[in-house]
Formats: sequence, structure tokens, C-alpha cells
Amino acid sequence: MKIRLASSYGFCYGVKRAIKIAEEHPSSATYGPLIHNKDEIDRLREHFNIGLVESFEEAEQVDSIVIRTHGIPKEEYRKLKAEGKEIINATCPYVTTPQQIVEKMSQEGYSIVIFGDRNHPEIKGVVSYAEDPRNAFVVLEESELEGLPLGSKVAIVAQTTRKPADFMKIVNALVLRAKEVRVFNTICNATFENQDAAAELAREADVMIVIGGKHSSNTKQLHSICKNFCDDSYLVENENELDPAWFRGKELCGISAGASTPDWIVQNVIDRIREIVRVEKELAP
Repeated sequence: MKIRLASSYGFCYGVKRAIKIAEEHPSSATYGPLIHNKDEIDRLREHFNIGLVESFEEAEQVDSIVIRTHGIPKEEYRKLKAEGKEIINATCPYVTTPQQIVEKMSQEGYSIVIFGDRNHPEIKGVVSYAEDPRNAFVVLEESELEGLPLGSKVAIVAQTTRKPADFMKIVNALVLRAKEVRVFNTICNATFENQDAAAELAREADVMIVIGGKHSSNTKQLHSICKNFCDDSYLVENENELDPAWFRGKELCGISAGASTPDWIVQNVIDRIREIVRVEKELAP
């Protein structure tokens, strides 16, 4: 069986930047998981003594705080700074952009629509930059626009890891409702590239392995895309979750990885697949 990597996969610019920032500030603590990858967070803790706080109350007890790639709510950032904490901002620049857009557009009197998951930390942060939270609305489906008290002027941004085609459905629906719609495509280019590469490979592969955190939005999107073209597509966090049965009778195994997946985990998965294939071949009659 052949193993082929997608032409674009793994760490994006924002994640690489955040990891580097964290490594340069040992013995600090991240507010929320720095990225959606438990194994990489464990590595940072073991080698750089990077701690983790999960709530604002816990963050207030720490002197040196690394802000995760997804960012945090504006008011929490302001309070931590006012308390004299050392704040190391590792928010991805592609996440900072929709924050700034929402702040500016809401100041100019636009109703704000944010396409994304309201429970995702990135979206919670973006919403917080609206001048009036009552005039900022988070939607995932076109149907959720019904009944929203939108003004005549609407500005829309997107969660960085969402599908462009789904974003356009919301945009098209808004154009029919509002007199003026300002569209800001804040979906990350790395997301486009990884998704396109995964789709291209999944069309050829008879088994696809997508590597990344189970709670990572962009990794789950990759898995969903692969499933559209290859029924035998599986999402794993590391090599320990691989099932030998997945590879029996297969000729081409494609591999992709989410934007929070480091190369060392990808290599561990590849090595484990090769070992599985070797053992299966030896046991074959």
C-alpha cells in the first residue's frame, strides 16, 4: 500500500507563530489551550513549563499570560492589562482581522453578522468587539437569519476555518434582505489550501487519514470534505488511534492534517501505518 501526503497540510502560519511565541516565554501560562492539539500542549508543558488556565478567574492568578491563537474577549483582555499582568498576545493575525472589522463596522452603525459557531472561542472573541452586542448576530445556517432585527446596513465576517461555499449562502441571503451589505471574507487562505489539497487526494485514495484534535474546527472540516470523496476517511489525534482493519485491501492511503497538527505527530502516524502494513503482510497466508 502506498502512503501519500496532501500537497498542503498541517501547521498554518498562525499556529507556527503561536508555538514560537510560547517557546520564547517559558514558565508562562496560556489562557485556554494555545491550539487545538493536546499532544502539542503536553510537549510545551514538559519542555517549556507552559501552564494552562481555563477561566478568567484562573488567568487573574497568573503573572505571565499567553493569549491563545483564537483570542479572548475584549473586556477580559482589557481587565488583565489593567491588573498589570504580562500579556503575550499569540492571537493569530487572521483572527485579529475580523475583530478589528467588527469593531470598526459596528462603530459606523452597521448590524454585524458573524458566520461561525457561537460556542467557539474565536467567535466569542470576535463578537466582543461589537460596540453593541445586541446588534451582533452569530449564525451557521441561512435559516437562522429569519427574524433577526437587522438594520438596513449589514457587515458580515466569517470564522477563519469555515467553508467558503457555506459562507456565500449566508452572504447571498443577506443581499436579498438589506439595502447595503459589506462582505469581509475572513476565511484563512491556509484553510482553503488544506481543504483543496485534501479533496484532491481523497478523490484518488481508497482510505484517508486526517490527523488533528477532535475539537478542532478546521480538522473536522477536513474530515468532512474527505468523507465526501472517500467513504473510508478517519479522524485521529495520533498514531495510537489507528485501526489495522482500515488498511486491509487498500492500495493508496492519503494523509492530511489540521492546522494545529505538528509534523512530529504526522510522522508518528506515517510510521505506525507502515508498521501496520508490514505486520499484516507478514501474517498474510
